[in-house]
Amino acid sequence: MKSLGIYIHIPFCKSKCAYCDFYSCVGNKNQFLLYTKALCEHISEGSMKKSDYEIDSIYFGGGTPTVIGEKNLLKIVNTLYRSFNVLHECETTIETNPNTVTLPMLKKLQRAGFNRISIGAQSSNPFELSELGRTHTFDQVTNAVNAARAAKIENISLDLMYGIPNQSLNSWLNTLEDVIALNPSHISCYALKVEPDTPMFNNAASYHLPDEDTQADMYLKAVRRLAEAGYEQYEISNFAKPGFECKHNLKYWSLEEYWGFGPGAHSFVDKMRFSYLRDTDSYINGVLQHGVIIDKSETCNASERGGEYLMLMLRTKYGISSKVLERKYLTYFDEIEKCLLKYHRQGLCEFDGSRWYLTPRGFLVSNTIISDVLAALEKSRGVVNRII
Repeated sequence: MKSLGIYIHIPFCKSKCAYCDFYSCVGNKNQFLLYTKALCEHISEGSMKKSDYEIDSIYFGGGTPTVIGEKNLLKIVNTLYRSFNVLHECETTIETNPNTVTLPMLKKLQRAGFNRISIGAQSSNPFELSELGRTHTFDQVTNAVNAARAAKIENISLDLMYGIPNQSLNSWLNTLEDVIALNPSHISCYALKVEPDTPMFNNAASYHLPDEDTQADMYLKAVRRLAEAGYEQYEISNFAKPGFECKHNLKYWSLEEYWGFGPGAHSFVDKMRFSYLRDTDSYINGVLQHGVIIDKSETCNASERGGEYLMLMLRTKYGISSKVLERKYLTYFDEIEKCLLKYHRQGLCEFDGSRWYLTPRGFLVSNTIISDVLAALEKSRGVVNRII
């Protein structure tokens, strides 16, 4: 049987953070119940079309999934287990904010199959948390970690953010030390991006952001310190102790199949890419009234997937292989290799004899490198077309 990852989007939050541009909204108990009903019905319908798959990863993201309460979460995960062939060793993750979980809740979730938790810590500095519009404290992060362990959820990930308004290099390093002391199995370090149509973007003049050089120092020092603490960098923003890389996210980066449920969720199944309407009410009504819920869909050929292979795998420590690109994605590597050699001379990428991969300094400018590599890909396709 083929393997499949499942993503469950829970679009609700207690409040909207100043920087957030993800699709999320503040909901109430009635909405939570109606949304859960629609989600379970959609999952049940979908399973009939995908009985030839084994589920090896499930990821509840958001939003903040835990705000809908454990009863609704248990209904959803139980529907997944009834509807799909979920493997016993399936990695099942739930995202949460530290002020939305309790030990009794986590015990129930663990018994239902959740074995990994991703906690949005962001910073241990109260002033930085305030700048982001976060409503928790770092003491609550510590309490959430302890509660997860007490509930026998040992695979714990903490999300951090650097480049926060008024954040200094020292305060960032203090956050790292505070988080390392909690000994999670996985740490994510994301650079703050001020996206359009967010409160932070609309009030940009009132925020003082660290400059690019300071953010680069924050990133490189984090890579070095986390390595010293036993966390291996396996993707631009992700670090894990050996064996604790996020299996679900690796599916995205390695172009494996995954199916998302919920408004705005994306999927790639059977060479089809599709997404659902980015509106909670439209999604609920569409499912319950058997209407249209698909927003976009397209069929992807091998050549198109080649570009995604380059773009996604260059974000990881695994890098790219000329053999995979040529055999699986039908693309010549010569022009791409010329491009990578340029960055190799600058110390931004390495070649181990079979694969090209970016260095930590290369990750810092990965957007530029990947853009150039994709341009080289198009040049290669031009050569192929002339030969044909």
